[in-house]
Amino acid sequence: MASQPESGKRARGPSQRQLRAGELIRHAVAEVLTREEIHHEDLTGVAVTITEVSMSPDLRQATCFIMPLGGKDTDKVLAALHRTGPWLSGQVAGRVRLKFAPRLRFQIDQSFDNADHIGQLLQRSDVARDLAPDSTTGLLSEPDDGANGA
Repeated sequence: MASQPESGKRARGPSQRQLRAGELIRHAVAEVLTREEIHHEDLTGVAVTITEVSMSPDLRQATCFIMPLGGKDTDKVLAALHRTGPWLSGQVAGRVRLKFAPRLRFQIDQSFDNADHIGQLLQRSDVARDLAPDSTTGLLSEPDDGANGA
C-alpha cells in the first residue's frame, strides 16, 4: 500500500463542499446586486459581474471576484462593496443556509486581463509563425530533435 504524503505538503484544490458553497454565495450576492437592494451612491446603476467566489476551507471567508460592466470605475465600485460588505454578508446569510455567515471580501477579477494578454501574445508575428500549419504536411510544425527513428 502506498504511503500518503504528510498532510499539508501537497497542493490541493478546493473541496467539493467549498465549490458548492462558493456557487451558492455567488448566486446570492448576484441576486442582491441585480435587485439593486444596496443603496449606495457608487453602486447605483452599475452592473457588477460576480465571476467566482472562493471559499476558505472552514467556509467562514468568501472572496468574491468581481468585474464592473465594461471594466469602468473598478476602484470606486470595489471601495463601495467593501463598505457595504457587512450588510451584504447579512443579506447573503438570509438567502443561503450555512452554519456561519461568511465574511465577504471583494477583489477585482484579473482573469479578463490575463486572457487579453495571452490573446495579444498569440497575435504576435514571432508566435504566430510557430503556430502556423506546416505548408507541406498541413500539421503544426514541430522542432526536429534528430530522433526520427533513423
